[in-house]
Amino acid sequence: MKIEQFEDKGLAHFSYAILSECAREIVLIDPARDPQPYYDYAKAHDAKIVSVIETHPHADFVSSHLEIAQQTGATIRVSKLLGADYNFEAFDEGDAFTVGKLTFRALNTPGHSPDSISIVVSREGKDEAVFTGDTLFIGDVGRPDLREKAGNMTAKREELAKQMYHSLRDKLMPLDGTVLVYPAHGAGSLCGKALSGANSSTIADEKFGNPMLRALTEEEFVKELLADQPFIPKYFGYDVALNKAGAPDYQPSVQQVKRLAAGTTLEAGVLVVDTRPEAEFKQGHVDGAINIQQGGKFETWLGSIVGPEESFYLVAADEATLEDLIRKTAKIGYEALIKGALVGTPATDATMPKMDVEQFRQHPEQYTIVDIRNATEHRDEPLFAGSLNIPLPELRERAQEIPTGKPVVVHCAGGYRSAAGSSIVADALPGTEVLDLSEAVKSFQSASAQH
Repeated sequence: MKIEQFEDKGLAHFSYAILSECAREIVLIDPARDPQPYYDYAKAHDAKIVSVIETHPHADFVSSHLEIAQQTGATIRVSKLLGADYNFEAFDEGDAFTVGKLTFRALNTPGHSPDSISIVVSREGKDEAVFTGDTLFIGDVGRPDLREKAGNMTAKREELAKQMYHSLRDKLMPLDGTVLVYPAHGAGSLCGKALSGANSSTIADEKFGNPMLRALTEEEFVKELLADQPFIPKYFGYDVALNKAGAPDYQPSVQQVKRLAAGTTLEAGVLVVDTRPEAEFKQGHVDGAINIQQGGKFETWLGSIVGPEESFYLVAADEATLEDLIRKTAKIGYEALIKGALVGTPATDATMPKMDVEQFRQHPEQYTIVDIRNATEHRDEPLFAGSLNIPLPELRERAQEIPTGKPVVVHCAGGYRSAAGSSIVADALPGTEVLDLSEAVKSFQSASAQH
């Protein structure tokens, strides 16, 4: 047996190929949107992909399970509780299949979602590894509720949290301590709050070091699990539905995005996502554009600021960056929302002023300070007395709450989010001077907060 882990750093996502060397057959678990790396792996090992397993209908990325099944003839296995729209073989507690000398069996482990499963792989009767999806992470466990609407969120989250308590203790913790643990996410994922930077572990190590596996009552576990979870991006529910139906093929969908010539006049009233560096953006951009810079978490912030019901133009500094950003956009299923993609500066109607940091440092009381970090960041690491906290994912909807009697200073923790935030506020509050503290925020904070 050979286990290959594929990592998408932008989404902190792990997927897996399990190769039976004697059978030359591969089982994939939770594949990402682009199927090519898995095809390449199969070709390199002269093996055939025979099954694709989804641990649940993911909220944070689009899977290529349907495309891979249609291209290779592989069987898709998911929980029957998912109610998938595509052809699949139910894979729930009591179900198992073999590939060469390997046996794959399902454990129903609800908690992150009602239809979550974990997959135990054994060889010649001995359990070797468990693929835990978003149930058990290294150093943490999955959060509940990612697909729920606000109306019944509290009750549903508590119910799922209770299920998580029992899934961990009744299904996963009883496995042999030597069993390797392979989760679907690592540090940086929004599917948990304290994930380790490690990419694998063992049941014994998690029972020893994972704080959510220590001796807790159900009530204590639920309270701790639901406290201080990160925000839920706008795109999460959309991706659950897309994965439940099965996404369109990756390459054709990416190629269908309209590439526009530089200088093309953009249709009025359509959102513009300008990904150029913030210094270039501030010197001139389309009026109303949002500055979501190319960066390691671009797709997460795009899907947190822009809802799945909006179409938008995508603007990049150069051709290579534009193509990279279209691929990143496809990872969350947003490529269909791109009205047109182009390079350069389609207009320079709007500008943003450069901030005098020393003036601000001497007289912060002369400004309205807006902290767009998450609520827990604002609470745990306050930077400016009296600042107004509106987290970036909520800023488009709440910018009108900002008083306009003074110049407005927008800050985050490192300068990336404030570029987006200041562009949103400047559009929402015409006539008000809006300033981006940008990376200068680091000179106001402790070293531990500079991220």
